[in-house]
Amino acid sequence: MKNILSSKYLSVIITVLLFIIAFAIPSIIYPGFFSMQVFFNLFIDNAFLIVTAIGVTFVIITGGIDLSVGAMIAFTSMVIASLLEKGISPVIVIPFALLLGTLAGLMMGFLIEHFKIQPFIATLAGMFFLRGSCFLISIQSIPINDPFFKTLSHTRISFPGGAYISISVVISLIILGVAIYLAHYTRYGRVLYAIGGNEESAKLMGLPVGRAKIMVYGFSGFCSSLGGVLFTIYMLSGYGLHTSGLELDAIASAVIGGTLLSGGTGYVFGTLFGVLIQGLIQVIIMFQGTLSSWWTKIFVGILLFVFIVLQRLITAHREEQKASSKRLETSKQTAAV
Repeated sequence: MKNILSSKYLSVIITVLLFIIAFAIPSIIYPGFFSMQVFFNLFIDNAFLIVTAIGVTFVIITGGIDLSVGAMIAFTSMVIASLLEKGISPVIVIPFALLLGTLAGLMMGFLIEHFKIQPFIATLAGMFFLRGSCFLISIQSIPINDPFFKTLSHTRISFPGGAYISISVVISLIILGVAIYLAHYTRYGRVLYAIGGNEESAKLMGLPVGRAKIMVYGFSGFCSSLGGVLFTIYMLSGYGLHTSGLELDAIASAVIGGTLLSGGTGYVFGTLFGVLIQGLIQVIIMFQGTLSSWWTKIFVGILLFVFIVLQRLITAHREEQKASSKRLETSKQTAAV
């Protein structure tokens, strides 16, 4: 038990347990809740948010923040819808949209690193720029009637028992697997954690801090534009007001999933459950039938308060352990002398 409490995975374990409990209790109360399809719907309805939150998690691990992701999704949906409306092939449109998102992310990372602009300010400017650019394309919603997008939207991958998932779920899980490998099994991932832990120490160690920070915003831009592609497949339309405020949902998912806002600690796998918990709250409210959807925000706010306090307690506990170890080591050295 002591090992579990001291484990660096404690916040993720709590998040997963919370999800299991939050899924189990309504399964007892509401008939039809406990089914494979209800579970799969959490992924189907939030595939775009899973991908977007993964990119945001990487940024937060470095101690940064990215407020532009919600606007990036809306901008991507508008670019895709307008180009498809002009008859351009999806084979060109989708890579073009992903390239735009990646370049926008790299640009924000460049501004943050080379001009020492606070990430909050740089990405806030990016958010306003992208959201405003949507309305340069059109102030109206643009429907998508392209056969390729319709096929992607309506394709279902069936499982025994009649349950199914969408193509977007498969893509989001592939990105999740790549992100876990990148964060925990590559040198680049270790550099990101080192930057978030102590950027000056990382520089003294000779790590490529500047390049890594620019690339992490580029990766976030790629993830949010890919989230925009998945959202466009989900909605089959482009609109400038799509996903307004989604950047806060992505940040909340990362925090609930165990990522410290101060950087240096974070788990992509935990972010997945942060997204699923938010989706699960919406489903519970839908089954309950009398509560407004705004209760989702209230519950997410309560969860954020709880997890931020929990993270602070865990951090304080670890700092106390390190201080105790250091005092013990100093005492031994003094006794030896």
